[in-house]
Amino acid sequence: MKKTIIVCASVLFLLSLFIGPAPSKAARTRFVTIGTGGITGVYYPTGGAVGKIVNKKRKQYGLRVTVESTGGSVFNVNAIMAGDLEFGIVQSDRQYQAWKGLKDWKDKGPQKDLRAVCSFHPETVVLMAGSDTGIKSFMDIKGKHVNIGNPGSGQRGNSTDAMKACGIDWEKDMRAEGLVADEQAKALQDGRIDAFFYTVGNPNGSIKEATSGKRKVQFVPIEGSCIDQLVNKWPFYAKAYIPIKFYPMAKNKKDVNTFAVKATFCTSAKVSDDIVYAVTKEVFDNLESFKKLHPAYEVLTKEKMLEALSAPIHPGAMKYYKEVGLMK
Repeated sequence: MKKTIIVCASVLFLLSLFIGPAPSKAARTRFVTIGTGGITGVYYPTGGAVGKIVNKKRKQYGLRVTVESTGGSVFNVNAIMAGDLEFGIVQSDRQYQAWKGLKDWKDKGPQKDLRAVCSFHPETVVLMAGSDTGIKSFMDIKGKHVNIGNPGSGQRGNSTDAMKACGIDWEKDMRAEGLVADEQAKALQDGRIDAFFYTVGNPNGSIKEATSGKRKVQFVPIEGSCIDQLVNKWPFYAKAYIPIKFYPMAKNKKDVNTFAVKATFCTSAKVSDDIVYAVTKEVFDNLESFKKLHPAYEVLTKEKMLEALSAPIHPGAMKYYKEVGLMK
């Protein structure tokens, strides 16, 4: 018996020399997924930009970031809460509503496990119309066929907020369509709709597509006292403009006034601190490289990336912000 034990021990020792020690936690790859939006919007490349930065150090962190095209903000929040996504890009107003249990979360109640990481680019609320429709001002959409966005999308929430503020009942005063963002440019060019709303960072591929067809189109200003009141009422809205330099095929010759939200980066309280810390650190430490990945990021600063956050900041992100002096 004693001889057998010695032989077994010797075999195990020799095996350990060839196999080596058990893999460490860092060596085991953990996959995390970022929920974005339609592939023609800015959310999708933003998720891709985060993944590109973090995946450069995948061996160091043991992380592999993947990106998923989704239905947008509401979907992302719900998927994060369900554990189907680790991160998601969410409009600042939707983050506020989810945390407070408003609108799409009225029945579910406040999403108390929602956590904020940072914010990205401003997203302008776009109203684009065919030049042959007579829609020149915001109030002209009455009686028209307008895409307000698919249910649960940020563009539907922003467009209906604006209409409500200006006394337009979208269910009675117009023919509202619920197309997803990827379908609306073609629908406008084909004459199936008169106009569409879209909340998005600039420049945007879908809007470029809409301005490049045979049908002449134009941006419609979203402005006036009712919009001023809307912006003053809610902290996640701000006045903004659409830079016309990005869309030379549109009929407009000057920048177009509108209002905006911000794209925010969210996660769950259940996602581990070290994962959130690693993602936050790599984005912020490589901000100048990150900004080069899309023109919408030109305006980013580390300080501005901590604005428009309604949910509590995740401890992993907060650890980084305290280390570099962005927060106390």
